[in-house]
Amino acid sequence: MWQAMWDFLHRVSSPKYFYSWAGKAIPWFGWSFLLIVIVGLYLGLVVAPADYQQGESYRIIYVHVPAAWLSMFVYMVMATAGVIGLIWKIKLSDVIASSSAPIGASFTFIALVTGALWGKPMWGAWWVWDARLTSELILLFLYFGVMALNAAIMDKRNAARASAVLALVGVVNIPIIHYSVEWWNTLHQGATITKIGAPSIHISMLIPLLLMAIAFKLFYGFVLLLKARAEILERERNTSWVQELVSKS
Repeated sequence: MWQAMWDFLHRVSSPKYFYSWAGKAIPWFGWSFLLIVIVGLYLGLVVAPADYQQGESYRIIYVHVPAAWLSMFVYMVMATAGVIGLIWKIKLSDVIASSSAPIGASFTFIALVTGALWGKPMWGAWWVWDARLTSELILLFLYFGVMALNAAIMDKRNAARASAVLALVGVVNIPIIHYSVEWWNTLHQGATITKIGAPSIHISMLIPLLLMAIAFKLFYGFVLLLKARAEILERERNTSWVQELVSKS
């Protein structure tokens, strides 16, 4: 099993093979996302009951929480891909890292905006310099920094190295975001799903939240594969297989 997995990873690290494989995988990610997000939104917005304290306003969690989770998840994917590119100099890792940055920034922006929309009725303010909010804002700036380095440095390999170093330094912010509600006195509510013991959220609210989290990950995979294929074509445009592909289209 391990040998088969290693062989697959070795093949998929080839830009040519990945381009072909991604083209086949994209529809599966897209249709799976569409199906699950429809079910998740229906259960969350229609079936799930109103919260006994927050009323109907709590339903923004079905966008806010998955977006916040993905903002950290995508950053770790980006940083891991960057480190792999630094150490083993695998070109596909650089593609994954650079393609992930704008997607992760989008999730982070959505998390911040929906958090503000939720915070206004709950806290009476759109924004406070809360530990969780501030560290999430720093995450957005880290994404912007990686994107800026990729855009400013013309040599793709040098850009990948510089952005990988920045992403690696920024990894320290991820545990700060996650544990900020435990380390500091903060307005942001604590963990309700990953807490020790049973989650302090009713199953009728938890199921659509988890479905939305799965849907957001599928959407990330869908967009990542699309962007990675476009990036591969740009980077490999002088290779024979890309020129052959273009000639056939």
